[in-house]
Amino acid sequence: MKDNIITLDHGSGGKLTNQLIRSLFLKYFNNPILNQLHDGAILPPAEKIIAFSTDSYTISPLFFNGGDIGQLAIFGTVNDLAMCGANPKYLSLSLIIEEGTSFELLEKITFSMAEAAQLTGVQIVTGDTKVVKKGDLDGVFINTTGIGYLDLDVHIHPATAQLGDVIIINGPIGNHGISIMALRENLQLEQNILSDLAPLTNLVQQMLSVTKEIHVLRDPTRGGLATALNEIAQSSQVEIEIEEEKIPIEEVVKDTCKILGYDPLYLANEGKLVAFLPQQHAVEVLNKMRSCLYGEQATIIGRVISKGRAEVFLKTAIGGKRIVGMLSGEQLPRIC
Repeated sequence: MKDNIITLDHGSGGKLTNQLIRSLFLKYFNNPILNQLHDGAILPPAEKIIAFSTDSYTISPLFFNGGDIGQLAIFGTVNDLAMCGANPKYLSLSLIIEEGTSFELLEKITFSMAEAAQLTGVQIVTGDTKVVKKGDLDGVFINTTGIGYLDLDVHIHPATAQLGDVIIINGPIGNHGISIMALRENLQLEQNILSDLAPLTNLVQQMLSVTKEIHVLRDPTRGGLATALNEIAQSSQVEIEIEEEKIPIEEVVKDTCKILGYDPLYLANEGKLVAFLPQQHAVEVLNKMRSCLYGEQATIIGRVISKGRAEVFLKTAIGGKRIVGMLSGEQLPRIC
């Protein structure tokens, strides 16, 4: 390892690539499927429905208050599978690394991914490594693809929101977006804001243990709560009403948004979900969520008020009502 940094030779597919795989990735991601070093992963047969998701992570900076790109890559794809109602099992991992990246930094990210995978119960079973010239990217980009299994009686889909459904969120919004912004701009806030980055698989499985009649699940990441609700409204062709006073937002996030001119409804989140389900199951599901890690502050924020037109309305604190549209443009690039 020349000067303990990553060189272009580490992405050549030759001796140094093999050395990197064996000395770093197999060290932390050790499992029988990956250890075969096959061109792909041969997985055992499944008798359940297969869910499949992929995502890429380019966040800047790589390490932030409450997490890092390694955790984000694992939790992000695990959460996407959880939003399908699936229990994640396997991940592929692809890294694009800038020439000159220190081995120490790469090992720190790898260790973080290994811890996150162990926490969520997934195995990293196949992957790829590429190295690009210094200056072609800043640091490390990661792609993860995940496979999970769900029961035959789970039918969660963004197009299945129903008239009368209540809308539940599992906690305060906007922390991730403000945390990254504060770090990038070196804002001196009175209170340190941590990203809400968290794995949501267990929370979702506990919700499904109460009822399989959960119609929609969505994690409001880029574009925030407002964009996620608009996507659901369009897919299901429903009108959604949310209540401003019921949407949980920490005071420090509210205050920072006022100073910077941001609307917290459009800020990214990395540990939140919104659930649409029938009124008759709302209280029991809410109680179950509040007994779980990452669901302690779950609350009902709105409901589906009609079908046939795709709109999202906000009932304001002073009794007014306004349309909440989808995010236009990029509010904060490289957020995940």
